[in-house]
Amino acid sequence: MAQTDNIVEARNIVKKFAEFVAVNGINFAVKPGECFGLLGPNGAGKTSTVRMIYGFSPVTAGSLKVFGRDIMTDARKIKARIGIVSQDDNLDPDLSVRENLMVYAGYFRIARELARQRTEEILEFMDLRDKAEEVVDHLSGGLRRRLTLGRALINQPELLILDEPTTGLDPYARHLVWQRLRKLKQAGTTMLLTTHYLEEASQLCDRLIVIYRGEILEEGTPLELIERHVGKDALELGVVPEQREAVTDSAAHLVKASQTLGDDLVLFSNHGRELSTAVNEWAERQGIPLSYQRLRPANLEDVFLKLTGETLEATQNERDAGGGW
Repeated sequence: MAQTDNIVEARNIVKKFAEFVAVNGINFAVKPGECFGLLGPNGAGKTSTVRMIYGFSPVTAGSLKVFGRDIMTDARKIKARIGIVSQDDNLDPDLSVRENLMVYAGYFRIARELARQRTEEILEFMDLRDKAEEVVDHLSGGLRRRLTLGRALINQPELLILDEPTTGLDPYARHLVWQRLRKLKQAGTTMLLTTHYLEEASQLCDRLIVIYRGEILEEGTPLELIERHVGKDALELGVVPEQREAVTDSAAHLVKASQTLGDDLVLFSNHGRELSTAVNEWAERQGIPLSYQRLRPANLEDVFLKLTGETLEATQNERDAGGGW
């Protein structure tokens, strides 16, 4: 494969379950050496998309190529070059950490001596050496996740697929996983990441797509998406609903976009401090009380809010309550 070729190319791919359309004609490409993200809530179509990429679920319609090969006809050859970290914990709970790695190496027909060598390298890389003989059933969630990630590296994959890799982890364990992923990225590993964590996408992704209800809403780098849709700053204001339009109009020349967030009005701008000053001076002149205000950097959550009218957290909770797919 030429260095300039895309690792993954999806053209108008569709995934249906009976009459339900989980993925609705999306297009994207993953370049060599980058971390490409699929950002959206559970139920958005992220997992359905990656399952098609690694050949677990057939493509209903469209074209999907991995390493320049059609996943529908060359799945076996493609899978040999991919590492997968799925949402579910599918480690063998009765085996030790080292045994889990060795057994998994057997699935790729890796010679036993080479498997031992790679196992030791992974134990070192994932900081699991002191847990090597521990039975998996006795490990914490964070250690299990690090083992799952390490196991996905046993075949030295050219593409690492990470489906919600840190869901359920505490902040410390999540950051440890991010550290290892950044090292892999620095070493040139191509990664495809699905997540609903805004910080995770911002920290790891070179480019990403925002996917919602099976469709792509936007694509770009995290910084590009923030600057394109909301600007650098977000000013949150507590103001009664009937005054929100007037507050927004008071500094319209500084406002790039606006949204309501619960009981608050959020004004987006590239000139946050100037906007805050203008709004406060106007509100004081008009005698309009502002019960709350906060100026902060804009983020991907704001982009999602702008694109969908919902926060990612609220949409996530809605999907979880409804048994999202």
